[in-house]
Amino acid sequence: MTAVLRILLRRFALLVPLMLGIVLFVFLVMRFSDVDPASAFFQGANPTPQQLHDFREEHGLLDPLPVRYADFVADLLHGDLGTSALTRAPVIDQVTTALPLTLQLTFLGLGIAVVLSLVGGVTAAIHRDRLPDQIIRVVSLTGVAAPGFWLALLMIQYLAVDLGWFPTGGYINPADSFTGWLKTMTLPAFALSLPVAAQLTRIVRTAVVEELDKDYVRTAIGSGLPPRVVVGRNVLRNALINPLTVLGLRVGYLLGGAVVIETIFSLPGMGKLMIDAVKNGDPAVVQGVVLTTAAGFVVVNLVIDVLYLLVNPRLRDATP
Repeated sequence: MTAVLRILLRRFALLVPLMLGIVLFVFLVMRFSDVDPASAFFQGANPTPQQLHDFREEHGLLDPLPVRYADFVADLLHGDLGTSALTRAPVIDQVTTALPLTLQLTFLGLGIAVVLSLVGGVTAAIHRDRLPDQIIRVVSLTGVAAPGFWLALLMIQYLAVDLGWFPTGGYINPADSFTGWLKTMTLPAFALSLPVAAQLTRIVRTAVVEELDKDYVRTAIGSGLPPRVVVGRNVLRNALINPLTVLGLRVGYLLGGAVVIETIFSLPGMGKLMIDAVKNGDPAVVQGVVLTTAAGFVVVNLVIDVLYLLVNPRLRDATP
């Protein structure tokens, strides 16, 4: 347990410079972009040069870059993501409104990807080089090559428009109707998750095949243990170590892919919020969405690290 705590403390210690680096990168990108916060704030109002100067002075836009960065970090620590140039509302309010939907879509897609990859990967490994394995390998290879937005358009055309099984877009709050929420989220979640599920299936298959070829598996089965017990208790747990590492990286794809998927299905999440902010020239909202998404990616990877420790006894027992 002491080794686990040490490893976790190291992970937490690395979060501070990592987040500061992300904040610095976003800060520099936004400051050197062509979008002027003062012009964005007065867009459509024909401000005078004096008004623009007063706005920049009031908001510290004329200060040296290190001072502006320090102020920016201080504001973030107080939960201040800035003010929207379009709505004049705090960005944090817009983010907290849109974030729950994106989290719903991301974790629903993540759950679908995990279930499909485990079922497909284990089935392919058990039936190695036979017909089920060949079919799953072809399907997974196709899924890896198929982009999420293309799958989304196909699903809308055939499952929503032609068959009418699902709505073509929109969102229903689960508090109002769980069935309606499930219908509105099913196609976006599958479109988001299928490429990830296809990639994870191939990784799970490879990991399970490697475990099945080890001596302890043959010994356990030879001693009379049912194969399903050996696979469920030993093989699968040991084989999940590598897929968990890849899963942490794929969470970033899910969060990024949600931007496109939400736009296609007209879901009012973080993706649509950022797309609208880019189209309307609202830099504070774009900045807030990017920082929130990056922070979410870091937190999820920390959770994946914890799960990695739980399934890998060699790390738990390691000494620093």
